Amino acid sequence: ATQWMDRFGDNLYNMYGSTEVAVATIANPEDLRAAPGTAGKPLSGVDVRLYDDDDREVTEPDAVGRIFVGSALRFEGYTGGQTKPAIDGLLSSGDLGRFDADGRLFVGGREDDMIVSGGENLFPSEVEDLLSDMEGVREVAVFGVDDDQFGQRLAAFVVPEDGVTLDDRAIKDHVRANLANYKVPRSVWFLDELPRNPTGKVLKRDLRQRFPDA
Repeated sequence: ATQWMDRFGDNLYNMYGSTEVAVATIANPEDLRAAPGTAGKPLSGVDVRLYDDDDREVTEPDAVGRIFVGSALRFEGYTGGQTKPAIDGLLSSGDLGRFDADGRLFVGGREDDMIVSGGENLFPSEVEDLLSDMEGVREVAVFGVDDDQFGQRLAAFVVPEDGVTLDDRAIKDHVRANLANYKVPRSVWFLDELPRNPTGKVLKRDLRQRFPDA
């Protein structure tokens, strides 16, 4: 975000929401310069809260919880009669996140993407975002895989820039230098490209099938 604004000016905004809950938060250029990666603050008339697994509200800064949103624009339900989980009139977005001390929301990823490795909660997207900005990396995919010792662990699939040679030690050292040690991927694979669908979305399920021992 900051690289874009340094080049093209402070004209970048980041909105967070979904079809079910509509727009929940927006980050303006000031937010993105102060806290790159933030989804911003709730819009006027929108109530965004975090809840733990026992449906208790999470209010401490930087504590992770399930994101719930309430507004007049939320949907009424799916055509088949189903709906999303709700607490106190707020609808689940299906994501996990945290608020910083200034009330800015950070989205950690989907609830079902989070893994538990050795008793620690891990968000693959956090490591993926870090490696995406690493010099020499063109693209990367990170997700959780089963592990006999830790229950689950992270695996990283890296596509280097043309002419760049990277090894798993460089990848792991970069993560270790910027994040907690338990967030370092335990396995790193190097590819010429990541599998994608026609819309450009990375097909992580294909990587799981191609690398069952990742």
